[in-house]
Amino acid sequence: MRHFFYFLLSLVLVLSCTHPAAAARVKDVTLIEGGRDNQLVGYGLVVGLANKGDSKSDQIVRTVANALQRFGINLQGAQLKSDNVAAVMVTADIPAYARAGTRIDVTVSSIADAKTIQGGILLQTPLLGADETVYAVAQGAIAVGGFLGGEGGVGGATVQKNHPTVGIISGGALVEREIPSTFVRDNNVELMLLNPDYTSAARIAQAINLEFPQSAMAKNAATVNIAVPDDFKGYEVNFIARLGLIEAEPDVPARVVINERTGTIIATSNVRVSTVAISHGALTITVAKTQAVSQPGALSGGNTAITNSTQTDVKEQLGKFGVIEESPTIQQVASALNALGLTTREMMAIFQTMKRAGALQAELILN
Repeated sequence: MRHFFYFLLSLVLVLSCTHPAAAARVKDVTLIEGGRDNQLVGYGLVVGLANKGDSKSDQIVRTVANALQRFGINLQGAQLKSDNVAAVMVTADIPAYARAGTRIDVTVSSIADAKTIQGGILLQTPLLGADETVYAVAQGAIAVGGFLGGEGGVGGATVQKNHPTVGIISGGALVEREIPSTFVRDNNVELMLLNPDYTSAARIAQAINLEFPQSAMAKNAATVNIAVPDDFKGYEVNFIARLGLIEAEPDVPARVVINERTGTIIATSNVRVSTVAISHGALTITVAKTQAVSQPGALSGGNTAITNSTQTDVKEQLGKFGVIEESPTIQQVASALNALGLTTREMMAIFQTMKRAGALQAELILN
């Protein structure tokens, strides 16, 4: 019995080691063709802004006048004031299979010169699709993740946090029309990879075939076609649910992404660097201009004068020369660069230079 116990323990350890560490569920890395979201947009008015709305213009006056005409109120442009009103664009994503009566979130953004839309109410706004058909209607109180305060205070000081001209309405739109969606065509389901890759597509098809033999085929880097088994005909939803839980190991391309605005560097684990020597140094030139007053001596008859002087200071750091051996992991590359004492901005410049030298075996993306 003891030997049998050790055999089971060894088997569990072997299986846990052979299971792919980076496996992901199919539902997390793919989309079902025909089941995507659609974008909606609309133009509307936000009211109740306590003199923080748009300044008076032909656009806002006509919009307010048209809104009031729906209630039988006719006013001339000269009679309208727009301080409490803001013209906004309303955007939303309507998910697949959303039925009439479903609520979706909307984003409200000022398009004129309103100072803030905090505390405002969005009036009923039709939301149109790309085919200019109304699919939802939005209305409600706006939640703004910021504020504008202190305007008109001492010295005209103001306090602003985040962007007070953009807000959201959770569940602020009611779906009025369902967008037709078909996810099974000719007894086939197609998966679209979120990150197209030939290796990933082949691995996903292989993992599905282990669960449903001879049903999946990778058509290209972005699409995997699956034939619905006879046992699931009429139960396609159950079949797709089973597909989504299957795990596969997607392949990640060698890629370095640099965002110079925020100083962010992201590199995947497959980045390779050929043997390369790097020399790093920095030259700083400081030019300082100062003014001084030249005061003549007593009874000298001279005049007081202002003199300008310029001081130039040059500092050059010692150059550092290091060799990065051919490395199988990005961890070793990062360690080698950190050993040179580089800042994030200097690492960005070195990555770009390594790419031009042909030593960086990865795609370099600059944002």
